[in-house]
Amino acid sequence: MRRVPSEPRTGWRETVESQGLVYPVTVRPDGTERPYWYEEAYYALTAAEVDLLEAATEQLHGMCLEAARHLATGAMGDLGLPEGSLRLAQASLDAATPSIYGRFDLRHDGEGPPKLLEYNADTPTGLLESSVIQWFWLEDTHPDRDQWNSVHERLIAAWQDLAPRITQPVWFAHHEGETTGEEWMTVTYLRDTAEQAGLATQGITMGQIGYNEAAEYFVGHEARMLRTCFKLYPWEDMLREPFGRWVEPRPNPMYGTTWIEPPWKVLLSNKALLAALWHLYPGHELLLPAYLDEPRELTEWVAKPLHGREGDNIRIHAEGIEHEQPGGYGAEGWCYQQWCPLPELDGNKVVLGSWVVDGRAAGVGIRESDGWITDYDARFVPHLIDTAPPSEAQRTAWVDDDRRGSRR
Repeated sequence: MRRVPSEPRTGWRETVESQGLVYPVTVRPDGTERPYWYEEAYYALTAAEVDLLEAATEQLHGMCLEAARHLATGAMGDLGLPEGSLRLAQASLDAATPSIYGRFDLRHDGEGPPKLLEYNADTPTGLLESSVIQWFWLEDTHPDRDQWNSVHERLIAAWQDLAPRITQPVWFAHHEGETTGEEWMTVTYLRDTAEQAGLATQGITMGQIGYNEAAEYFVGHEARMLRTCFKLYPWEDMLREPFGRWVEPRPNPMYGTTWIEPPWKVLLSNKALLAALWHLYPGHELLLPAYLDEPRELTEWVAKPLHGREGDNIRIHAEGIEHEQPGGYGAEGWCYQQWCPLPELDGNKVVLGSWVVDGRAAGVGIRESDGWITDYDARFVPHLIDTAPPSEAQRTAWVDDDRRGSRR
């Protein structure tokens, strides 16, 4: 893996905004802007590295499903969730309620196996830039190179495979309080892939979702029954909402709501997953030691709040580093993971976001930071593979072959 300086495209900001990336910069509290989409460099991966990362991603996904089943038993506590959440998650797992996507954050320096940092399995963002925006960048700047990126094709295929199992339209919900446009565009992009798959869709905000207690079903606009809903809203928060108690693990065939992502994702998005994985697979080459509530034998560690997002409240205790991020998490409990410093390329600390779509590895989005924690100020940097691109027929055949053996 190499970081290669690059000349940004003329008018790059207008270009990416026209393609849907309405948040190309991060606006700081003092009003200054920092680049989020960053074209002054790119990352070059080898085909062998991609093969390694792809295999690791799919192996980790399977291991995480086993860890979810372990967490659902309550063997590692209530995970800071409302009463009844583990029973709901267990029943949702047993019912095999469908999932579309997730993102692993991996530490990878080009040498040896990658290490799992966390699994953004419930409300992962960074999707549009990973799928569409960096693909257009590649076509404009390096059309003779390949990219690890079949996210778009796999999302469409996943919706097509899901269609017989759900009732349409599919409602797509985001939280109206998010102001950058990131959540709105993530949901809009996913809705577009569903429409390209031939599904009927509707848009809604989380605040517009209600529950008809007399008829016992969720409703959207004009009190219309909400039979299938993708929501970009954390399960640990949704289960605390007034209507959270009405969520069904196996939706009633006449009135129930199929939620995407499903209730069992509340287990995979919880940082306790890291401790469960280490408990089930101690010493595994893809994992870092991790424990709940205390660091145990770890002398250098990263403390992560179980429900934390975007690096909030993370604490680092390591030689020469004592750091704590601000935020509002932590009351729900902590997971302590072995400190393993991110690789630095030209002074930039790098995290690889490896996407899973319908249980299959689908591509990567790379973020880099000035500090040790990948937070709101991180930059998204495009990548390429140092090989010639496959034909469109080859790409289609790969996705079709994987669909025949897909797993959720």
